Amino acid sequence: IEYIRSYYFNKVEDVRFSSSLGKFVGFTEPGLMYAKAWNSDTSQLAQLNAQKETYCHNNIGIDYQAA
Repeated sequence: IEYIRSYYFNKVEDVRFSSSLGKFVGFTEPGLMYAKAWNSDTSQLAQLNAQKETYCHNNIGIDYQAA
């Protein structure tokens, strides 16, 4: 299970948080700057990694039952 949070501008993905990497990855020039700044904030990274446990793991059983 992977938790992904993507940020878009003008329908182009600028930056993405991936729980499997545990950090933000930039895809555009502004996205690279955002990723560098956001990756330096360890509390934000810890919060997003915890959201995988909170959201994904709690709902995986429900999603599999519905499928």
